[in-house]
Amino acid sequence: MTRRTIAVVGASLSGLRAAQQLRAQGYDDDLVIVGAEPHLPYDRPPLSKEYLLGTMGADDLALAEQSDIDELDARWHLGVAAERLDVTGGRIVLASGEEIAADGVVIATGGVPRRLPAAEGLLGVHVLRSLDDADALRAELTGGAQHVVVIGAGFIGAEVAATSRALGLDVTIVEAMPVPLSVALGPELGAVCAGLHATNGVPLLTGTTVVDWLTTDDGAGQPRVTALELSDGRRLRADVVVVGIGMAPAAGWLADSGLFLDNGVLTDAGYVTDRPNIVAVGDVARPYNPRTGRNVRREHWTDAAEGPAVAVRNLLAGSTVQHVEKPSYFWSDQYGTRIQFAGSADPSDEVRFLDGVPTDGAFVATYHRGEATTAVLAMNSPRQFTRLRRQLATVG
Repeated sequence: MTRRTIAVVGASLSGLRAAQQLRAQGYDDDLVIVGAEPHLPYDRPPLSKEYLLGTMGADDLALAEQSDIDELDARWHLGVAAERLDVTGGRIVLASGEEIAADGVVIATGGVPRRLPAAEGLLGVHVLRSLDDADALRAELTGGAQHVVVIGAGFIGAEVAATSRALGLDVTIVEAMPVPLSVALGPELGAVCAGLHATNGVPLLTGTTVVDWLTTDDGAGQPRVTALELSDGRRLRADVVVVGIGMAPAAGWLADSGLFLDNGVLTDAGYVTDRPNIVAVGDVARPYNPRTGRNVRREHWTDAAEGPAVAVRNLLAGSTVQHVEKPSYFWSDQYGTRIQFAGSADPSDEVRFLDGVPTDGAFVATYHRGEATTAVLAMNSPRQFTRLRRQLATVG
């Protein structure tokens, strides 16, 4: 009997979970895993918190023991990116020139951080997505820097700001939107979460952007950032600048594949592309949401961890036999405060506080659209949040 080959392209959380699910669901033919980074799969959320702070080491980030890796019985290609997918020929072309023949493909290439073109090539300017990014940033934060500017007050930016503050540095956040996180959390609770910065001595400058980068020569002919000019006329000293303005799906290698791409790989509600032998999971996937009637990327750890079980079942079945059922969920740790959110909120949703209020530092709030509860957010209230999260019956 001819052996099949399934290739998992992407060796982070969603790729590892896909490989594990393939074996758990009975696939015992050839398995290939491709990863652009040289590292075995590791956990990303601690990069902006415990790892950056220095309370967690690289070994602590491992998503699987070596024995578990060995049990996958997979052929690994690490440190080499996938460059092209030939759907018709069933081939994945790697940047090294090597070609991998595959009967089925799991696309799990994640995302890449968005950058500011004006800052390209400047020393002292960082993004944070990978372990190598975190190592480079930590070296500067602990190497004599005093003034840190974070551009973007989303969750990554907020967490980096909180960690930098915990390291004893002077931190300022610059955010273009008038209310940070208002798209994800709505304006009322976006403002509540943003208030954590001021409470902890971190200025948050909203509705403003960077218009000029001031630099000096580092002595070796390379420019290093020293300050930022803002659109409101202010000037900020900056030894280190962290750009946290979101991520883009890593789907460029699929441009000529013939798959439907639009801000990610478009799939049905079971992570299946228009080709039943190709599925996409994690940050690169943009699955159909039957509740909203739209394709929405779910850029959260829980979705990357749980989605592959659904995708693999459909891949092995050869058709979509299972859909995503759980509402989207994410959390963030900032200044010793845990924020948890589940569901899908619209800026026009009504917000009701069920237990506590923001000034207490611990509360639970729910979002409502007519008679439907669309989402729940909690701050330092994990037990109540878990109960309400279970009651969200529809996909968010």
